[in-house]
Amino acid sequence: MSYAARAVGHLHRKARTSPYPRSTVERCPVPDDKVPWLVEWRDYKPVEYTAAAILAGPSWADPQIGERGFSPKFNEMDGLVDRKSRSGLYEIENGRPRNPAGRTGLVGRGLLGRWGPNHAADPIITRWKRDNHGNKVPHPVSGKNILQFVAIKRKDCGEWAIPGGMVDPGEKISATLRREFGEEAMNSLEKSKEEKKKLEEQLHKLFSQEHLMVYKGYVDDPRNTDSAWMETEAVNYHDETGETMDNLTLEAGDDAGKVKWVEINDKLKLYASHSQFIELVAEKRGAHWSEA
Repeated sequence: MSYAARAVGHLHRKARTSPYPRSTVERCPVPDDKVPWLVEWRDYKPVEYTAAAILAGPSWADPQIGERGFSPKFNEMDGLVDRKSRSGLYEIENGRPRNPAGRTGLVGRGLLGRWGPNHAADPIITRWKRDNHGNKVPHPVSGKNILQFVAIKRKDCGEWAIPGGMVDPGEKISATLRREFGEEAMNSLEKSKEEKKKLEEQLHKLFSQEHLMVYKGYVDDPRNTDSAWMETEAVNYHDETGETMDNLTLEAGDDAGKVKWVEINDKLKLYASHSQFIELVAEKRGAHWSEA
């Protein structure tokens, strides 16, 4: 079964955890059998919560539903804002979008800026682990070659993750992937004009090569609510020879506290649904994942 099918066809769990991130807000507990909207639950009373930072009205966030002059076009392009879901059409109830993966125990937007889908992009940069002679290193048990990927340690929660981020209105996914990797794994925002130019050339070389679409759709994310949720496009850019990444110096920046190369295996504990994305990359590249 593809991860896409597992993500929406199976129960989201991180989207039901309490307390809600960066708050003391407890969700209304949702048992597994009550997650699907098709299951009737008349006594369902989700908690209403939208973070003060979102209600303050930053430029990247929507106003509140019902606010004067705000009439979003859900399930379509709304000006430069993409309100379409990668999982298909989602329902609107009382003017609010409804999470396609089911109940979360919380309504409002939490920490998310958009009502409905909030689109992100996750660039998975990989290379083969090599010995001192430049030969690929196989795993002693599985015999498959070991793959490495660039991971960042998120400042907000301290978890290791793929260095991704939100898609800006009107921005192409390919541009988001490159920008976010540059900002979080190469610290591009702090570089001088000359350094930025050189870095852009290197990133162009890396991101213009053959790539693999790993996943597109709903993400089981702790920030999700009944009315706002995360979706992503996870794309793998693989440096087969290792030469491109050898010339790039990893340096944590923006939302990243640390950055490093991490060996891929089934022991990885990563943020949100990132471990599943990494497993798919290992599978598609024929790399080591499990000793079983």
